[in-house]
Amino acid sequence: MTALALEHDAINLGQGFPDTDGPAPILEAARQAIADGRNQYPPGPGVPELLDAIAAHQRRFYGIDLDPRAEVLVTVGATEAIAAAVLALVQPGDEVVTFEPYYDSYAATIALAGGVRRTSVLRFPDFGVDEASLRAAFSPRTRLVLLNTPHNPTGRVFTRAEMELIAGLAREHDAWVLTDEVYEHLVFDDAEHIPMATLPGMWERTLTISSAGKTFSTTGWKVGWISGPAEAVTAVRAVKQFLTYVGSGPFQPAVALGLGLGDEVYAALTSSMAAKRDLLVGGLRDAGLQVAVPEGTYFVVADASPLGGADGLEFARTIPERAGVACVPVSAFHDDKAAGRPLVRFAFCKDDAILVEAVERLRRL
Repeated sequence: MTALALEHDAINLGQGFPDTDGPAPILEAARQAIADGRNQYPPGPGVPELLDAIAAHQRRFYGIDLDPRAEVLVTVGATEAIAAAVLALVQPGDEVVTFEPYYDSYAATIALAGGVRRTSVLRFPDFGVDEASLRAAFSPRTRLVLLNTPHNPTGRVFTRAEMELIAGLAREHDAWVLTDEVYEHLVFDDAEHIPMATLPGMWERTLTISSAGKTFSTTGWKVGWISGPAEAVTAVRAVKQFLTYVGSGPFQPAVALGLGLGDEVYAALTSSMAAKRDLLVGGLRDAGLQVAVPEGTYFVVADASPLGGADGLEFARTIPERAGVACVPVSAFHDDKAAGRPLVRFAFCKDDAILVEAVERLRRL
C-alpha cells in the first residue's frame, strides 16, 4: 500500500506511524545520550534507568509492583517482545488462541514456533468478543493466549467483562497470557484500559508487552519491553539474546525520561489523537462509508462497500489512483477472509491538514 501511495502521490493513511515528533524533552534526552557517548551495546536486560522507569510506570498507572532487575526486559520494539515470548513459551504442536483480525506478526511468530493458531473473530461494527467462538478456540492443547488491547486494527478496547472471560478460560486451561498493550495510553472517551495482569489470579500467568513508539510518537526508535514473573521473563531473555542481542542504546535513557513525564503530557497526547480520530471518522462518514468508531489506538475501520469496495483488497489496491488516498485491507489480518472482506483500515495519526485533504479526496470520489 505504501508503494502504491508513492506511485500515485497519494496520502498514505495505510501504514500506522505518526508524521509528527513526540514530546521535545524526550527528543532532547536522546540527543544528549548520543553526545554523552551512550552509543555502544547497552546491558542485555536494558539500561538500569529504563528498567526502573518501566517498573515505576506500572506501579503509577496500574498498581503493579515489579522487580525491575528480574521482572522487566527491554526489547527492540514490541514486535521483538512478541516473537521472543512466543518462541520461549510455545513448542511445536502447542495451540495459541488469539483474536482476528490480528496484528500480522502474531501469525508469523506462532508459525516460527511451530504452534497452531486458533482464532476467535471480532466482527464489524462493534467488534465484541463472541463467547461461544472464544470457548471453542480453547482445547487441552492450549498453551498461550495472545491478546491485544487496545486492539489493532479494530480500535476496540476490551471491557472488564471480556477480560474476565479471557482470564477465566486461561486459568481453566492452565494457559499463559501474552498481552500486547502498546496502545495503552491511546484510549478515548469512557473506555478503560484494563491490564490482564491486574485481574485476580492472572499476574503469575501473564506477560505484559508495551513500547514507547505509540505513546510518544517515536516508532522508529524501537524501544519496547516485557514484564511479568521472573522465570518467564528469564525464558524470554534467553530467546531475545539470539534475536537482536541488544538495541536502541541511546534511546533507552530518553524513553526512561518520557515514562516519568507528568500526567498532563499523557493527557495531551491522548486528547490530540482523539481529536484526529473525530476528524477522520466524521470525514469518512461524510464520504459515505460506514465506520466503527475506535475506542483506542490510531486506526479506524470502515466498510468500503458504499464506495464500490465490496472487496476491501481491491478497493485498497485501486483507491490510491482513484482518489489519491491509501488504506489497508482488513482481510490481510484475517484467517476468516469473509469476515474482513469489505473492510479497510485508515490511520489517523497524521497532521490535521493531511487528514482534511484525505477526507476531501474521498468525498470527491
